[in-house]
This record gives sequence, C-alpha cells and structure tokens, in this order.
Amino acid sequence: MGKLTLTTFVTLDGVMQAPGGPEEDRSGGFEYGGWLAQFADEGMLEFVREVFGRTGAFLLGRRTYEIFAGYWPHHDDPADPVAGNLNRLPKYVASTTLKEPAWGPATVLDGEYLQSEIVRVKDALEGELQVHGSGQLAQWLLARDLVDELNLLVFPVFLGAGRKLFPTGGLPTAFEVTQSRDTPAGTAIRTYRPTGRATFGTVG
Repeated sequence: MGKLTLTTFVTLDGVMQAPGGPEEDRSGGFEYGGWLAQFADEGMLEFVREVFGRTGAFLLGRRTYEIFAGYWPHHDDPADPVAGNLNRLPKYVASTTLKEPAWGPATVLDGEYLQSEIVRVKDALEGELQVHGSGQLAQWLLARDLVDELNLLVFPVFLGAGRKLFPTGGLPTAFEVTQSRDTPAGTAIRTYRPTGRATFGTVG
C-alpha cells in the first residue's frame, strides 16, 4: 500500500505560486515568478532527486499538469529520477475540464467520487503517489486529511503577494517532524507527518 505525499516550494510568507520562472503562472496578476532561482543549490536538488526516486505515480492538478507537459517531454533523461519518472510513470490529473491528456501515461480523475478514486490509486501503489505544485488540489487534499506526508521547502524570501499553500479556513492539524535539513543557500527543508487535530491550552 502506498502513501500520498505533497512536496511544495514556499516563501517565508507561504506563497507557492510560480517558483520556477516569470512566465510559469501569472494568474491574479502575479509578477514575482521565478523567486526560487537564486536559491536553487545542490542541497535543494539532492533532496528533490531523493523525493522523485520514491515515486510510484503522480497526482497533479490540471494547471500543473499542463505546465509540466510543456516542459518535461522536451528535457527528457531516462537516467534522471525527475525527468525520467515524470515522463514515464503514471500521472493522474484531478480536473473537471481536461478531457484528453496528451502527455502520458495519464488518467483524468473527475466527478463526485474523486476522493475515493484517489484513495484507490494510492492503495494500489507500492511507492508514493506524489503531488507537486498543484495549489488548489493540495488545499483540497489537506482539507480532507488525505496527505500522509508533507515535504515543505521554505525559501528565504518574502513576496507579500501570490497564491498561498495554507489559506484561511483550513483544518487545524498537528504534525510531527520526521526529517529536517538546511541547504547552503538557506532553504529549510522539513518533512511532516500529520498526527491529528491540533490541540489548545495555556502555556505555563
């Protein structure tokens, strides 16, 4: 049985939008795309390769699927765990609008049984069902306690604008830290496992 993992790049103020380049995602008038570039050191790349080396399949939102489909087929390397796995392993796309995905192997998950379909796919895997980017999907999964493990890469930059991973109104959830490291460029990499609802009390 597999597990569902979410790997996300975020700024100090929680923005996850368009880390990779200026044209990646300008929705909402976002002008700060490519904020990750100055911090993309070998320590970050090593962790990313480790994560992709555990992939059994991918679960992506439509927008992230289309961004990946426009890039990775043209930068293929079977020996690279990122490019090789993205281009060859099964991809499941949660979308109500995508009908015929061109970058395969891909299956569209849609409809009122989306949650049960995701659980079915995960349980049939031996590796990880990995979510990368996919902001709306990530929030949807977190709100339903479907994320088994969260890899959060926090970069030392503050933007003050952009789509955030954790919106107001999310479920209060407690986590335990299972892995922790920092890169030479100052990126804080933490792996979290949910332990249940957050609890509240008085200090002292």
